[in-house]
Amino acid sequence: MTSASPPASTPTQATSIPVLRRILIYGGWVALGIAVIGCVIGYFVDGGSGVLSALIGTIMSVAFMGITAGSILLANRVAGNESAIGGFFGIIMGGWLLKFVVFLVLLVVLQDREWIQPMVLFFCIIAGVVGSLVVDAVVVMKSRMPYVSDVTLPPAPVDD
Repeated sequence: MTSASPPASTPTQATSIPVLRRILIYGGWVALGIAVIGCVIGYFVDGGSGVLSALIGTIMSVAFMGITAGSILLANRVAGNESAIGGFFGIIMGGWLLKFVVFLVLLVVLQDREWIQPMVLFFCIIAGVVGSLVVDAVVVMKSRMPYVSDVTLPPAPVDD
């Protein structure tokens, strides 16, 4: 019975990267649907202001979803080994803080603007958040990720 030595450690792509890419692609399709439906409803609610509000709400939702997935993709690239795990979580937390600050700034900037229809904007943002959560759940549930991520097992022993 011979034992094979484990293969040399080669850097591999994190298993979450294809999942995150799929989330971004499906999220884009959901955002397109929200934009179209929101624009139609916004037009009937308040004409051009409703359409503009639907587009702004959709763009905000897409931007926040993109910041989340983009920060995880960036963090996976930066933190390639265990010693850089602090950098990984720092990038993720930085992305969340960026989203929070951008959201607050947009609320202040868009507050009381006559060319914004607040309910259309609100419902498009809510639809984007719910759509993003549904996309995340569906993609992760359908992905085939191992329970233990990014582990290379040694080859099976050969019986004589």
